Amino acid sequence: MEQHTGLPLQFKNTLEYAKYLDEKDHLKSFRDQFYIPLLHGKDAIYFTGNSLGLQPKTTQDYVLNELEDWANYGVEGHLNARNPWMYYHEMFTEPLTKITGALPTEVVAMNQLTVNLHLLLVSFYRPSKQRYKIICEAKAFPSDQYALESQVNLHGFKYEDAVIEIGPEPGEHNVKLKNILAAIDTHKDELALVIFGAVNYYNGQLYDMEAITKAAHAAGAYAGFDLAHAVGNIELKLHEWDVDFACWCSYKYLNSGPGGVAGVYIHEQHAQNTSMPRLAGWWGYPDETRFEMKKGFTPTPTAEGWQLSNAPILSMAAHKASLDIFDEAGMQHIAKKGKDLSSYLLYLLNDINSLSPEKYIEIITPSNENERGCQVSMLMLKDGKKIFETLKKESVIADWREPNVIRVAPVALYNRFEEVFRFYEIIRSIITAS
Repeated sequence: MEQHTGLPLQFKNTLEYAKYLDEKDHLKSFRDQFYIPLLHGKDAIYFTGNSLGLQPKTTQDYVLNELEDWANYGVEGHLNARNPWMYYHEMFTEPLTKITGALPTEVVAMNQLTVNLHLLLVSFYRPSKQRYKIICEAKAFPSDQYALESQVNLHGFKYEDAVIEIGPEPGEHNVKLKNILAAIDTHKDELALVIFGAVNYYNGQLYDMEAITKAAHAAGAYAGFDLAHAVGNIELKLHEWDVDFACWCSYKYLNSGPGGVAGVYIHEQHAQNTSMPRLAGWWGYPDETRFEMKKGFTPTPTAEGWQLSNAPILSMAAHKASLDIFDEAGMQHIAKKGKDLSSYLLYLLNDINSLSPEKYIEIITPSNENERGCQVSMLMLKDGKKIFETLKKESVIADWREPNVIRVAPVALYNRFEEVFRFYEIIRSIITAS
């Protein structure tokens, strides 16, 4: 990954400067394409796009179009709808390649995140008596933990023996890359799979996917990533990094609605391997012969070969509404602004700590912009719950994680630098009044 310096030195701690940054922001107009929730009678400062993205204003029309076509065509909508349902998933190929840095044959929108993770583990976790171990991050999101636990159990192994969790060193909050690479090398003769959440949901740390993948391959193992907090947040180059597989949800940074359709990436060398083990479904069969209803599964030689069922059209319509915005804005620009927003927030939060001899906030997100996206996690050393509750009273929607962390994610498409400054002012006023 390209290296960057730390926080920009040119930032200023004034409202006028925040407004100046907004004026210079060439993505500023995209905010008008989203509904901003109201809280206590005014627009909320919505900093939880890392949990559920806001609704694009076009979503209702996109979904309504499919409802109208269902009403007008019935089953004939599979071929005669404005966007024929039989091929609906193909509309997502191009925008997803731009967001993930993949080839067109390597991505498909389908299912839900954990469903997709299980489907991919069926193919990429093929343990033997010699190679059965998995290296992952400590305290991964519970869904990932449970998926790995059930997969190793299905193969007759015990979690505590098969799964190696890599956590921060004592007294630290982030995992050092050198410790990940060292663990891979130490267990190289027994290693089957390395899998990380590309961006840690709790502390916002971005892992070096390229370096981890290279090390895994050198050890003879596969490398995969959960992109739930990375897709739509950071710039990805999955094919270039030679990642074997990845999966993601679409309801966070991709703004595709609660429980929205998810997606997968499978490197072309695996996608073209039709003999690769997998769980098969009708929609993974080549579409040109699918309706011949033949016995014996023949997979499509792309990521589509992992599809099980036909597309959930209404959910996908909402997904398309957001992806059309991403296509217009450009992932590179979105990723850069996201880092700029979090850089400004880190700059301001550091200023808060200088106001009092007693430290209130410890930032557990890396300051190096190459090691984070737009999320900033604040370990509250004093009055954390009080500060969080006061934020809500001030129309700020943030996220509380036990025991004492406030997560915020100013996202590029609908958040402003002025909101970052207002957020800072609110916390500063709470602390100075204490």
